[in-house]
Amino acid sequence: MIFPFYDNSYARLPSVFHASVAPTPVAAPRLVKLNAALARELGLDLDSLASPEGLEVLAGNRVPDLAEPIASAYAGHQFGYFNPELGDGRAILLGEIMTPAGERRDIQLKGSGMTPFSRRGDGRAALGPVLREYIVSEAMFALGVPTTRSLAAVTTGEWVYREGALPGGVLTRVAASHIRVGTFQYFAARSEIEALRLLTDHVIARHYPELAEAPHSPAALLAAVVERQAKLVAQWVLVGFIHGVMNTDNMTISGETIDYGPCAFMEAYDARTVFSSIDTQGRYAYANQASIAQWNLARLGECLTVLMGDGEETAGLIKAALSSFRDHFQSAYLGGLRRKLGLHEDRAEDGALVLDLFQRMTANKADFTLTFRKLCDAAQSEAADAQVASLFADPSSFAGFAEKWRARMASEGMAGEERARAMRQVNPAFIPRNHRIAAVIDAAETRDDFEPFHKLCAILERPYEDQPESAEFMLPATPEERVTRTFCGT
Repeated sequence: MIFPFYDNSYARLPSVFHASVAPTPVAAPRLVKLNAALARELGLDLDSLASPEGLEVLAGNRVPDLAEPIASAYAGHQFGYFNPELGDGRAILLGEIMTPAGERRDIQLKGSGMTPFSRRGDGRAALGPVLREYIVSEAMFALGVPTTRSLAAVTTGEWVYREGALPGGVLTRVAASHIRVGTFQYFAARSEIEALRLLTDHVIARHYPELAEAPHSPAALLAAVVERQAKLVAQWVLVGFIHGVMNTDNMTISGETIDYGPCAFMEAYDARTVFSSIDTQGRYAYANQASIAQWNLARLGECLTVLMGDGEETAGLIKAALSSFRDHFQSAYLGGLRRKLGLHEDRAEDGALVLDLFQRMTANKADFTLTFRKLCDAAQSEAADAQVASLFADPSSFAGFAEKWRARMASEGMAGEERARAMRQVNPAFIPRNHRIAAVIDAAETRDDFEPFHKLCAILERPYEDQPESAEFMLPATPEERVTRTFCGT
C-alpha cells in the first residue's frame, strides 16, 4: 500500500466543507526527489513510493487505495480585502495517515489539476514553484521552524502557461492539517453556524484535545492558536524569513508555516524589506509580520465570537486571547535574540543592545545571517571581530556595538568556547538564499538539470554546521546575482 490511509476525518465532515474531486492525470511523470527521511518518519515504504506505481500516485495519475480525494473550501482576506470563496484551486487532499508516533498527517498533491475552486485557473503548478516550496519548506524544518513538509517533487511532462510556457510539476505536501483561518471565515461569512461549530470541534479534537472540556472552548481555542502563531512568527523573524503573502487563507490553525509562494530570506538587514512582487504597499514586510499575524488572528476571533454570542463576557474572552499575542511574541523573539547574541540572562537593557546592533546593520547593509554566524566566533575570541566588521560597509561601526556586547557577556561569566557553541546552535550558517534558489530553478527549467537542486537540498539539511566544502553557499548574492522580487506560483 503506497499510503496507509487510516481515517480521512476531514472527508467525513459534511459536503459543505469540501468537494470530491480526483487528481487530473499528467502525460509523462518523472520523480525528481523523494524525501526519504520524511517518508521514514511517516512510516511509509520507500520502495513502494519509488516504484512505478508510487510515481503514478505522486503525480496524480492513480488514486491510491482508501484515498478519498477532496478539495477544501475556505475564504480569506488577501492583502486586507475579503474574498468569500477561495478554496483549493490547485491542490487535492488524498487522505490522512497515522505516523508510527501516533500523529495524524494530511497527504496533499499540489498542482494536481482543476477543482471546483479553480476560478478559471488551470489547477496546475509550474516546476519552479514546486522546487522552491520543496527547498524552503525543508530548509525551514531543518532550521527548527514548524512547517508543512515536502515528501516528493515530480515533473509532469506537460507545459503550464503563465507569462510563458513553463514545465509543470506536482508537489506532495505533508501537514498536520490544511485548516486555515480562512476555513473559519468561509462558514462565518455564510452564517453557517452549525458548520462553524463542527469545524471548531474538529480542530479541538485534532490539534488541541486538551481543550475538549474547557469552558468557553471557542475562546480557549483562539488563545491556543494565538500562542502557537505568535511563537511561529517569532521563529520566522529570528532566521530572517519573510513569508510574502500572509493572507488569512495562508495561516494554519495548527501553527505550521504554509504556502511558500513569494517568500524569501533577508540578506542585508532592513526591517522594511519586501520581496513579494505583489506586495506593492509593503503590507507583509519583514517588520510587519507580527502585527499582520495578530490582525489575521483577530479575524479568527470574529468567527469564533459568532459561536459564543455577543456580550461582555464573550468580548472580554476574545480580547484577552488576542491581547496575549504581544506577550507571547515578545517573549519568544527577545529570548531568541538573546540566544543569538550568546546571552542567557533576561535583562531589561537587552532590547536597547539589540536595537543598537540592528541600526548599525541597517546603516551598513550587513548581512543578517552572516553577521550572527560570525558573532559566534567573536564570542569566543576578539580576534574574530574583524570577520564581523568586514560585513559592514563601514567596518568601524561594529566596534561601538562590540564594546557594549562584550561588557554584557562578561557580566554573565560563561566561558567563550561554551558560549560560541551554544550560539552556533541557533545562528545558521546556511539559508536558502534567493539567488541560489533562482539558479536551481533555471538549471531545472532550461537544462533539465536537477543536480543543483539536489546539492542545495543536501546543504540545507544541516544549516547549523559549517560545511567548509560548501562555504560559497553561505555568501550573500553579488550585485549581479541579487534577486529582489519573488513571485507567486499561480
